[in-house]
Amino acid sequence: MNKEIEEIGNKILTGSDLTKDEALFLVNSEDLYDILYFANKIRAKFKKNTLRFCSIINAKSGACSEDCKFCAQSIYYDTQVNTYSLVDFNTILKSAKQAKETGADGFSIVTSGKGVVSDDELKVICNSIGEINKLGLYSCVSLGEVNESEANILKNNGLIKYHHNLETSRRFFPQICTTHTYDDKIKTIITLKKTGLKVCCGGIFGLGETREDWVELAFTLKDLNVDSIPINFLNPKSGTPFEGKKEITPLLALRIIALYRFVLPNKDIKVCGGREVVLRDLQSWMYYAGANGTMLGNYLTTSGRPCKEDIQMLKDLELR
Repeated sequence: MNKEIEEIGNKILTGSDLTKDEALFLVNSEDLYDILYFANKIRAKFKKNTLRFCSIINAKSGACSEDCKFCAQSIYYDTQVNTYSLVDFNTILKSAKQAKETGADGFSIVTSGKGVVSDDELKVICNSIGEINKLGLYSCVSLGEVNESEANILKNNGLIKYHHNLETSRRFFPQICTTHTYDDKIKTIITLKKTGLKVCCGGIFGLGETREDWVELAFTLKDLNVDSIPINFLNPKSGTPFEGKKEITPLLALRIIALYRFVLPNKDIKVCGGREVVLRDLQSWMYYAGANGTMLGNYLTTSGRPCKEDIQMLKDLELR
């Protein structure tokens, strides 16, 4: 056992915070399996052996005005993605019921675009929120940027959590998007926290960022005190600027998950998009690396694996 990793791990287990220097040491240490050992112990201490499963509906697809280089829904790239306006209330509710049946405990309505574009859209979404909650799911939405008025309307209609990723570090963000700024994203998160909504906020890895960017993003999320962190890995789509880019290996993915468990020991960490193509046969290891949840079913423009396989993985690991 690497003595420095052991000291850092025990420090986190006793409730102390990781420093940036220690985080940088962890992302570069050759003793990955020692890091995973403590990441698992930290997960078990702060999150027990209970996993969180969420599911989403791609409720409005394509025609997005933003130029995020990883996204197949941007109008800037020819990706042949399906494009459609906001689906109706019944479609959302049907998808939520299916999510409940497959084992999800949360359900999110996700729309493409920079933000809410009309009162009619907001009305359909608000009507759906209450029904999602009645199913015993926690309601979540991902609608892009929102102002305080919109956030309060959503909260008053029963919304529990809002998803809004930072994607990467402040330093690297201009390399992946130019149509909105990092400060725009931070402003939205602060607005959401102000209204009392829980915030789901994470990033996507494998865009060309450095290991230092992984650390910077982790500490930004810590400073913002977000409630859950989705970790996504680039699944490069044809037609986007990142077509063909493959930078994250299975062991690098596990290192990233472990880093975020060390930095954010008491937060929900869910491994979501790209896990099937990046982790491959090591998907079950994401829990050993510190994750305590994942997304069931399909993503926005890519397919996930059958829900029953993820539920069986949980049972095989004797997790709840």
